[in-house]
Amino acid sequence: MSQDPNMSGRSEGKPDNSEDNQQDSLENPEQSVRKKVRQNTPSPTRGNTPEASPPQFVSVEELMETAKGVTNMVLAHEIVVNGGFQIKPADLPENSLEKRVRDIVHKAFWDCLETQLKEDPPSYDHAIKLVGEIKETLLSFLLPGHTRLRNQITDALDLELIKQEAENGALDIAKLAEFIIGMMGTLCAPARDEEIKKLKDIHEIVPMFRAIFSVLDLMKMDMANFAVSSIRPHLMQQSVEYERKKFQELYEKQPNSLDFVTEWLQEAADDLRSKVTPAIDDGTASASRAAALCPIAVQNHAYLKLLKWDHLRKPFPETVLMDQSRFQEMQLELDQLVLTGAILLVTFNAAGTALSGLPGFTGKLKMVIQVLLTGLHLPSFNLNEALAVLSEKIGAEVNSCLSQHGFTPFTPEKEAVLKGQIQAVANPDNTVCKLIDSRIQSFLESFLAAGHQKSLPAIPGGLGPVQRELEEIAVKYVRLVNYNKMVFGPYYDDILSKILNIKELPPL
Repeated sequence: MSQDPNMSGRSEGKPDNSEDNQQDSLENPEQSVRKKVRQNTPSPTRGNTPEASPPQFVSVEELMETAKGVTNMVLAHEIVVNGGFQIKPADLPENSLEKRVRDIVHKAFWDCLETQLKEDPPSYDHAIKLVGEIKETLLSFLLPGHTRLRNQITDALDLELIKQEAENGALDIAKLAEFIIGMMGTLCAPARDEEIKKLKDIHEIVPMFRAIFSVLDLMKMDMANFAVSSIRPHLMQQSVEYERKKFQELYEKQPNSLDFVTEWLQEAADDLRSKVTPAIDDGTASASRAAALCPIAVQNHAYLKLLKWDHLRKPFPETVLMDQSRFQEMQLELDQLVLTGAILLVTFNAAGTALSGLPGFTGKLKMVIQVLLTGLHLPSFNLNEALAVLSEKIGAEVNSCLSQHGFTPFTPEKEAVLKGQIQAVANPDNTVCKLIDSRIQSFLESFLAAGHQKSLPAIPGGLGPVQRELEEIAVKYVRLVNYNKMVFGPYYDDILSKILNIKELPPL
């Protein structure tokens, strides 16, 4: 089993096999962007489904079974494609009924424990039950090979012996707690060392037990997430067939489940056809047309269209529906990257080579741009106002940097021209933005066409200042596309064989 760097030298845990519990506690680590995405994304329950296929009536049992299959498929898909996937404890909303009930029950339990311990002589019934739960939790963290640790826990937390000591007034709760906390320190991830240290400073029994259970809950999450990271490589091997099987089951119940995919691929093929020169007698253009309209080229073009999708008005293709928020998130990131690239390009064109090579200056400008373009896709964001402020800030930064390095600062006229060029990127038809966008699309297309080659395509001219950000998005995007191709390739091949008439246009 692979070793998680956060668990080094500690222990390996067992995953929680309850898919329902995992689904309930699923929390996306990229929530801030995803929330914006979901606010602008139509519901997957589509009211404008084409009526090519008659409605099919299914029983409640079939519906529930299908829903469970889709839920399991979504969870497996999330683990595979989301490298940052983590299981996190569900936080109940403040003032919600569930949270109030939970707090009342917990308080009643701990108050009861405190009352028992204050009796004369003290009653340890509740405390011993808690020790039993702690014992089982600690044992659950161990692997079969951890014999020595298992024996230590079993011997030190022998419940029968603890009961006898309690009955004879010889129970030393502080000694038990010291062992428990020490064992937790042995088994926990390094990230929990601070919590373990705090436990040692608690000397009152009830607060100490409460804190112990709180840290144990965190350790359970750590162990579950470590198990997820460990099984991801093995899950990848099986998830392709699993997702394809689950989708096939859905397709058999709803035969129109590929209608939007067909429209998507048809549009991509039509786009490419419109760009291909009609065949001439020497056959050269005919061969070029065949290459441009091969299934791989059409699929790649179709995936590029997902980065320009109108999510409010156009249904998303069924096979990529689980990743709609991811594609939309990348679409938003690319929109901001286009603006960033355009602003940097006009800035360095105005300043010449004097500033472009200075260490840290590009990064400083990018940070300024990122801060002032925060919230770009919110309805309340005013791009013109943001660019006006940004142009003033960049103008000041450029002049300051020029002066510091012995160059002549901009004249007021030249600075005004730069500010005007920066503010002009707000225009959807801005030439510089169109150029940056076109080159980004070309880079992504080249990356897709490169297949599984390890090296990235060359960065087109003008994109150097945003190379790192573009490559990060490209790697994430191509990984998602390639996985989707592996899962749904047979469906795409079948659809494209009809759209492209493969007998006449064989794939390369």
